[in-house]
Amino acid sequence: MQIDVGATLPLEAIAADAGAVDAEGRFPREAIDQLTRAGLLGLGLPESLGGAGGGPVEFVGVVEQVAGACASTGMVYVMHVVGAQTVLAGVGNQGAAGPKQEALEAMAAGRHLTTLAYSDRGSRGHFWAQVSHAVEDGEGLVVDADKTWATSAGHANSYVLAVGAPNTDDPLSTELYLVPSDQEGVAIPAHFDGLGMRGNASAPLRVRGLRLSAQQRLGDERSGFALMMTATLPWFTLGSAACSVGIAAAALDAAIAHATRARLDHEEASLAQVPGVRARLAYARVRLRESRALLREVAAAVASDDPSAQEGVLAVKASAAEMAIEVTDLAMRVGGGAAYSKHGPLERHLRDARAAAVMAPTTELLHDFLGKAITGQELF
Repeated sequence: MQIDVGATLPLEAIAADAGAVDAEGRFPREAIDQLTRAGLLGLGLPESLGGAGGGPVEFVGVVEQVAGACASTGMVYVMHVVGAQTVLAGVGNQGAAGPKQEALEAMAAGRHLTTLAYSDRGSRGHFWAQVSHAVEDGEGLVVDADKTWATSAGHANSYVLAVGAPNTDDPLSTELYLVPSDQEGVAIPAHFDGLGMRGNASAPLRVRGLRLSAQQRLGDERSGFALMMTATLPWFTLGSAACSVGIAAAALDAAIAHATRARLDHEEASLAQVPGVRARLAYARVRLRESRALLREVAAAVASDDPSAQEGVLAVKASAAEMAIEVTDLAMRVGGGAAYSKHGPLERHLRDARAAAVMAPTTELLHDFLGKAITGQELF
């Protein structure tokens, strides 16, 4: 299904609230409601579930524009779609009935916002490695864990929770569970007050005495790591990269508008007529187009199950994150003193652009993984 992004995206309304979302550190509920009304919370979910259809190519197209309007909204949306894709992969052919299927249908209809809760405090950015392990208790499991940086904490309807499988100390022996956010045993001990993406409500989760049943598990026993690698990672790296591209594009547009508008009256010229300014803008445009081209290439490869997709998945987030830092810095230089004022969006874009580089997997980890992949080494 081809989604007409231009016809459905409520970008003006999202952008109009972005400054207040950032200033107040407020979850972008109105923007998410706008995306819900546009049917975009069901992006990537099949029409048989009531979803909007579409795949990685449509996904990055939507995220880039949403993140350009409001980076916090873009990241909340990315984590929802990634979570939904992970649930979809984990349900597989297990049957049509049950709470997981009902949750998927609610996601497709826009009634259910989900997110990921993967990273343990003890393993930090190594989100795939679980320090906490479930303990068997009768017919179910009991979990104690400290999760870090769950986007939309306190606002999502569910968490895709990663936990170490019972009866093993192997950090890669993982299981994923779909946990309602109001289930007893899940609490939010602290709230987010960040430098950038200030409205994405990324916060730790304290999990104590959480009881899980086999009906909540995604996939088979100890299949969580495989689901992380095949479902979560491709969609997340694409979504994160699209956020970076969107932020950089918005910053560059703002810098171009400033350079065109600002006057040097004593020379009867605009700022854009200064050769050094033009050179910075031109270089930023080249970097943006390079990252956007890679993003589109990798999205198409993931959509078509191309064998080259793995290398692209490892490269695309790191490439876009570094580009966004570079482009937003150039935009700030073009903006000069005016860019440092909170009257305009440039300093917000600068702060937002820094977030992707430290989100797991970090740029450094991705570079290491890519180096292993291209030299024929095992990633884990």
